[in-house]
Amino acid sequence: MKLRLIAIWAIFVTALAGCSTSPPPQRFPELTYGHLGVMRLDVEKVEIVNEYQAPLAPPNVDHLFPIPPERAMRRWAQDRLAANGTPGRYARFVITDAKVTETNLPRSTGITGAFTKDQSQRYDLSMSAAIEIREDRGNFRSGYATASTSRSRTVREDITINDREKVWFEMLEQAMNELNTELERQIKGNMARFMAM
Repeated sequence: MKLRLIAIWAIFVTALAGCSTSPPPQRFPELTYGHLGVMRLDVEKVEIVNEYQAPLAPPNVDHLFPIPPERAMRRWAQDRLAANGTPGRYARFVITDAKVTETNLPRSTGITGAFTKDQSQRYDLSMSAAIEIREDRGNFRSGYATASTSRSRTVREDITINDREKVWFEMLEQAMNELNTELERQIKGNMARFMAM
């Protein structure tokens, strides 16, 4: 009897340990943009300025992303913008927004809730950036381009941690592709005279 109880207890503990084991964290590729080509600006240097300060608290979750939006935007500027020109003039890449918020959604209750897998959270991502050309003398702005993008996704209440992070990564990748397209269009249009030959 004693051996049977010990065996049952061992099986229970083993099963419980198996349930509490979390899946290994996923590895996501670093988002890079150098393959898209460098835009050379007729400036002495390029500065990257982050005006967005992540609250690091709910409802914001941008700091929990596998690649935080601010980091992806900074990488874009490093990969795509280069100084190649006039002394006394500089470019500023300004990150003005890079937030993601989480909103809990209402769920079904009662018998319906027991048999329904609801969408439980919505994630809203918004990103915006500006590129300024400034002159050292007088520090006035002589060129300007801006772009913004947003994404929104909902997830089911039974989503795994890994699947949630995959949704976040997909949101960011899509938003960055759109931001890249718009910034390139703006630079080549509004700031064509500051493109280095």
